[in-house]
Amino acid sequence: MDYLGLSRTRRPSRGPVAEDSTDRRGDYGKTVARLHDDEREVGPLNAAENRRLLRIKLFGATGSILLLIGSLGTGQIPVLQNPVAGTRVLSLPSRMWSTALTMSIGGTIMLVVAWLLIGRFAVGRFSVEVLQGRSPERRMTRRQADRTLMLWIAPIIVAPPLLSKDIYSYLAQSAIAYRGMDPYVVSPARGLGVEHVLTRSVPNLWRDTPAPYGPLFLWIGKGITAITGENITAAIFLHRLVALVGIALIVWALPRLARRCGVSSVAALWLGAMNPLVILHLVGGIHNEALMLGMMLVGLELCFRAIYGTDRIRRNGTWWPSAAGWTLLAGIAVISASAMVKVTSMLALGFVGIALAQRWGAFLPALRHAPIGQWWERSRRSVAALAASATLLMSVLGVVTVGICLGTGLGFGWTTTLSTGDVVRSWMSMPTLLSVTTGRLGVSLGLGDQTQAILEVGRPLGELIAAAFIIRWMLACLGGRLHPLGALGVSMATVVVFFPFVQAWYLLWAVIPLAAWATRPWFRLTTIAVSAIIAIVVMPTSSNTSGVVLAQGLLAGVIMVAVMTALFFEDLPIHRWWRGIRDRASASGRATKP
Repeated sequence: MDYLGLSRTRRPSRGPVAEDSTDRRGDYGKTVARLHDDEREVGPLNAAENRRLLRIKLFGATGSILLLIGSLGTGQIPVLQNPVAGTRVLSLPSRMWSTALTMSIGGTIMLVVAWLLIGRFAVGRFSVEVLQGRSPERRMTRRQADRTLMLWIAPIIVAPPLLSKDIYSYLAQSAIAYRGMDPYVVSPARGLGVEHVLTRSVPNLWRDTPAPYGPLFLWIGKGITAITGENITAAIFLHRLVALVGIALIVWALPRLARRCGVSSVAALWLGAMNPLVILHLVGGIHNEALMLGMMLVGLELCFRAIYGTDRIRRNGTWWPSAAGWTLLAGIAVISASAMVKVTSMLALGFVGIALAQRWGAFLPALRHAPIGQWWERSRRSVAALAASATLLMSVLGVVTVGICLGTGLGFGWTTTLSTGDVVRSWMSMPTLLSVTTGRLGVSLGLGDQTQAILEVGRPLGELIAAAFIIRWMLACLGGRLHPLGALGVSMATVVVFFPFVQAWYLLWAVIPLAAWATRPWFRLTTIAVSAIIAIVVMPTSSNTSGVVLAQGLLAGVIMVAVMTALFFEDLPIHRWWRGIRDRASASGRATKP
């Protein structure tokens, strides 16, 4: 019970107790709190580092261009209305699939390697500053980070959807809403017909399932359908613009949240927004997590700006909000709206509520040695502050939710389809992995296939465990051990670990908020390794891709990356020859000057 902060503290055998332990605040979350330490801001890069940074930027951009070319063959091209079919040059990758696979894998590896290399100019050298938890001597500027991200994203903007066909489900469900049907009841096959141009590109797994997304997102998709009709290419492009809006919101909010937590804004941008999972899955895969996370982070920044500011939240002598109060309400409303894109972000409201209650005097007292009879006397102010905070947040959430559900005309059907994704058996979900492994073990022992029955027990059990941990992180936040942003990130990580179904981009639910708070080596090294590995392991293959073809593509991709690395970073004869030409031209130019 010591892990929960409830066990009795052993009194020392000699000497008096130094302080009354009943007056101390609870010590929940001590271990997790060690993930954070303040970082100092440092100066810009020198000339030599800027030259190396430029090479790395161009190396990553080359990887993005190779990924774009390869995606013309390995991307998630629509079944009908293929925009490159029949063109002499653009259709070459689709007719040379092994070559396209090599370019896709090689481009992805180059992008990941560039991200790792440029990390030296954001968080420092991995074997020195990162491992020892120290700030580097110099970092790239915010402008350099932004321009690098835009350079790497630019080729992906015009690429076909990468690594996922979820966008075609978005298009079909939006078309159903546009036709006046309920996408939370009617599936693409029923609403549009199996042979419809949009249904044909929807994966078989999702053709007979209703939409699991919030009404705000489907309303946006409905508007896109009104503009594009059945033009798949145009609809994909507009949905990608929506994803880019989400990325822009992340880039706006993440540095501000990082500075609020005493973390380098460039380090947070590098680990969060420049993460290859963001480029490959949120931009390339066009997932609605981009919009959800962007709106959630903006809402958090607005809320924290009001809560941690010095201005009063309401005007003197009245309940009417002040300027800070309106900022707080706007932040709560934006987070509530983000939950109408995907409901996961609603968790952020819990930690905003705790931060607001703390401003109003709430705290979590230590429970050790505290007489039960004194509980109400010690806690009533905190209970009142928490109740007032919860009332405010629930009121705004209710108004925004009802307004969006009724205003979009899509109603509240989304509440009944949240478990639609349970049909996916993802190896990244711990409850699903353990349940499926146990089921397969039972089959091998001759006990029959009980996998589904085990899943029906294991997944709810995982959700209960996640709920217990989240309550603990809330207590740690209330006790002052964790910043609300850090507690939210840890809670999102808990959700990802115990979620019934997990996709690669779900990791960003936790990585992006934590990038603005967690700085210690354990977190950064783990996040860097997991992000790089998952970005490479999730390949653009299909179920009929043979192991031989995959091995050939992987080997050729690695060789291509090795060659490109030598061309960009080794001092080859061609590099010396080119430097000689530039030096002679520069000397000639100086000699001709009067």
